[in-house]
Amino acid sequence: MASYRIDRINEDIRKELSQLIRNLKDPRVQGMISVTRTETANDLRYCTVYVSPLDKGDVKEVIKGLKSASGFLRRELGHNMSLRYTPELTFVADDSIERGSRIIQMINHISAQDAEKAAQAEGAGTAPEEGAPDHD
Repeated sequence: MASYRIDRINEDIRKELSQLIRNLKDPRVQGMISVTRTETANDLRYCTVYVSPLDKGDVKEVIKGLKSASGFLRRELGHNMSLRYTPELTFVADDSIERGSRIIQMINHISAQDAEKAAQAEGAGTAPEEGAPDHD
């Protein structure tokens, strides 16, 4: 049952931080930044926040900006959520969105190659014709 509670808290923290990060005035934390997931310790003292900025060129600067704003984010998180303890936030760059995009590109490329091979095989006459009698 505690696992379900932690899962709900993780989701609530993720949603709240997504809203709070959009309102930060730090120039290092501008642009589209996605909070992909959060992992909170069972005692609610620590929370690892996985973020993925849209602009991959300045990931380290975004993490530095979030780290410097972590006190503000923690305070606002404590005001917005009713938890006994407000967890200490640690920000980590997450490349899962980029990896997912790369996998989708590979799948699309393979599908296009398969469709091309099937079209070539069909054009060469190697595929059996529909309605042709089977010779047993």
